[in-house]
Amino acid sequence: MSGHTDNRIVIDAPIDIVWRMTNDVASWPQLFTEYAAAEILEQTEDKVRFRLTKHPDENGTVWSWVSERHLDAEAREVLAHRVETGPFEFMRIRWSYREVEGGTEMRWVQHFRMKPTAPVDDAEMTRRIDAGTAEQMPHIKQLVEAEARRLAGAAA
Repeated sequence: MSGHTDNRIVIDAPIDIVWRMTNDVASWPQLFTEYAAAEILEQTEDKVRFRLTKHPDENGTVWSWVSERHLDAEAREVLAHRVETGPFEFMRIRWSYREVEGGTEMRWVQHFRMKPTAPVDDAEMTRRIDAGTAEQMPHIKQLVEAEARRLAGAAA
């Protein structure tokens, strides 16, 4: 058995702006409310390896891990995985972007399995990821749409 989530949101902004802002990992502490820090460890045109550190959880625990993202700008797709898996046996994430009525659809599909020693099982982690995504996606939408409006105003 393993965990799986599939979430999407439509952002009223051009795909280029959504792509650029959401793939600027160094800015993730400003884009996501859950991250305290993002440290770029290695970066090329189509790959970034980085360390994410979350704000302390309800128990005061600070979670941190290394992940890697492989970007395909032409296909507007990112394949990511945790390098330091922590409580996960594995964690893979596919981000995809496509132009739709009303803007750009951003979709996150996550597939994972928790280790037997993890503090939660696959079902609970699925619930937690879905709950977190329900907070993060609207926040990101708001920031990207504000930037798109700012850029449109500056161009006018």
